[in-house]
Amino acid sequence: METFVYRPKGVCSREMRFEMDGDIIRNVTIVGGCAGNLLGISRIIKDKKISEVLDAFRGVRCGAKPTSCPDQIAEALSEYARKLG
Repeated sequence: METFVYRPKGVCSREMRFEMDGDIIRNVTIVGGCAGNLLGISRIIKDKKISEVLDAFRGVRCGAKPTSCPDQIAEALSEYARKLG
């Protein structure tokens, strides 16, 4: 298991911590943002493969913002996947 920490950009959340087992997301903790929504998102993506989450979350916007917490989760997981090779 590896912990990957990401600092999101353009959203209310301040930090995303992923417990990763290869390309499987074992746990996610998000600091800041809309607590209930982010807790629900964290539970939904637990034990999913990176590719499953990228397909669902990439490009989601929050109101007029060009990004959202789900989109930033996709950015974080893309960055992590690049490190995996």
